[in-house]
Amino acid sequence: MLQQICQLAREAGAAIMEVYQAEQPLQVKHKMDDSPVTAADIAAHKIIKAGLLHIAPDIPLLSEEEPPTWEEWKNWQRYWLVDPLDGTKEFIRRNGEFTVNIALVEQGVPVMGVIYVPVQNVLYSGQGRQAWKEANGQMLPIKIMAAKPPVVVVSRSHKDDEELQDYLSQLGVHDTLAVGSSLKFCMVAEGKAQLYPRFGPTNIWDTGAGHAIAVAAGAHVTDWQGKALDYTPRESFLNPGFRVRVF
Repeated sequence: MLQQICQLAREAGAAIMEVYQAEQPLQVKHKMDDSPVTAADIAAHKIIKAGLLHIAPDIPLLSEEEPPTWEEWKNWQRYWLVDPLDGTKEFIRRNGEFTVNIALVEQGVPVMGVIYVPVQNVLYSGQGRQAWKEANGQMLPIKIMAAKPPVVVVSRSHKDDEELQDYLSQLGVHDTLAVGSSLKFCMVAEGKAQLYPRFGPTNIWDTGAGHAIAVAAGAHVTDWQGKALDYTPRESFLNPGFRVRVF
């Protein structure tokens, strides 16, 4: 099933690129929470929804573009968790750092994750204790790596966060890398970074796929009390603050 999900992510990515490369200006709308949405978000969502229904019709879908009500979601033991276009701000800025995120959650744990980077034609995937990166026609295993000084990956759009700056000032010697979207999880998973701290708000669809890939590569994904991020249904889609780390 993982290979089918990888192919589906690529198909969604192709639809996103059609909008991204179009000559006409991007039409940007804003949702109730003021987050931006484009035709690319909607097109990718429709492709993923139809594809997942074909691959596994018995597994319900939680997508950023079609979130269920609490009454619908509260009893789900197994579900797809999807962000059809993660990094819409990066998409609008045309910097290439946006992704397609698809995760499978079982009993509150992301057990499979796929992240596709359409502009780079790079795909990350993870299941169990194995993670891979597919680029230039090659699919190679990836794993976390230690480094001194460690590289800390931070959000390109939220790097001025005061809590983050206070944290980094107390961290000791380190290098920083600013990256958009769920690519931050992938940087840790493939050994290009050793720590991704997050204090600002995220939703579960922002993190599910990256969580599965990072853990499959050997990383830890926990809140600031050391407890693994939990995707068990609850009345809010918001995550607590968290960190992805190799140590």
